[in-house]
Amino acid sequence: MRAFLGVLGTLLVLAAGYFGMYRGWRNRQSRQADLAPLPTAPETTMRGVEGVYVATTSAGDWMDRIAVHELGVRAAADLAVSEAGLIFHRQGAADVFIPADHLTGVRTDRGIAGKVTAEKSGLVVVTWTHDGRELDTGFRPRRKADTAALTASISTLIGAL
Repeated sequence: MRAFLGVLGTLLVLAAGYFGMYRGWRNRQSRQADLAPLPTAPETTMRGVEGVYVATTSAGDWMDRIAVHELGVRAAADLAVSEAGLIFHRQGAADVFIPADHLTGVRTDRGIAGKVTAEKSGLVVVTWTHDGRELDTGFRPRRKADTAALTASISTLIGAL
């Protein structure tokens, strides 16, 4: 009986923890509900650098994950850079399109909500504006060698504007 109560107590604590996380996520979504829907991605079959779409956060606050419009959903993805902008083709989540004229910066960083890397330049972080808000989107290329080329191509796109 004592073992049963111990297991039951542990399950109740876990359930309460998951419920608290669920409520926190729902509250975050309601606070961010005023963020306008994202632009529709242009039809393209172009694929880019393979990696992981980590998250989108408020610019400068790497822990303030954006929960609306699936921007906070981590997914395997590839990042295509074109004259129109950036397209994150995500598996299991909606694609994210950032028009070129919304891009304001790109850098490498160690972390963003949902991912911290051992190396200082493990993530490509794109800064952009949407609906009057400045946002950071993190992407981790599968191959480390792709980081510099990806950062350079996005910088070139920003400089061409």
